[in-house]
Amino acid sequence: MVECLKGEGHEVVFTFEPGATALGQKLRYLALDWNPEGGIDDRAEMFLFAADRAQHVSRVICPALAKHQVVISDRYIDSTLAYQGYGRALDLDDLKMVQNLATGGLKPDLTVWVDVDLQTARDRGWGKGADRIEAEDEAWFQRVREGFGLLWESEPDRFIRVDGTRDEEAIFEDIKTEVVARL
Repeated sequence: MVECLKGEGHEVVFTFEPGATALGQKLRYLALDWNPEGGIDDRAEMFLFAADRAQHVSRVICPALAKHQVVISDRYIDSTLAYQGYGRALDLDDLKMVQNLATGGLKPDLTVWVDVDLQTARDRGWGKGADRIEAEDEAWFQRVREGFGLLWESEPDRFIRVDGTRDEEAIFEDIKTEVVARL
């Protein structure tokens, strides 16, 4: 997508969460790879992701937007709502408040949800060398998927759902069509 948009004359910044900044790399380790005895409290996990997001917004996203660049981020607020809200059953209103604080209210213009069942994702290699979250059970992933579905239904003008069970080219074409139309 980045190369496609650059080919259309856009300046594009591709980024990701967690870990796109130096602080974010440390927080990524704590949130995904560190496995302390007794685990990580669900709320503590959410705050680790929020700390990463605050740094990410201030050091990567806002500077790019100030230069009128298109920002594509692998994960952002909606991931937290799906994973920690629906997956971990944390209160959505509390999550939204923390995310608003972490981002200064910055929301994405578009969230692309590539909807794929867990078995298809695993058949394609997802989860090999799994981190702490990727190692969750199937019921947890089903709650996350349902959460993305509810988010998509609640903001259909900001979300697009793409059928992720199809081949990569078909998925890419759907995303490209929607993104280019919105720019």
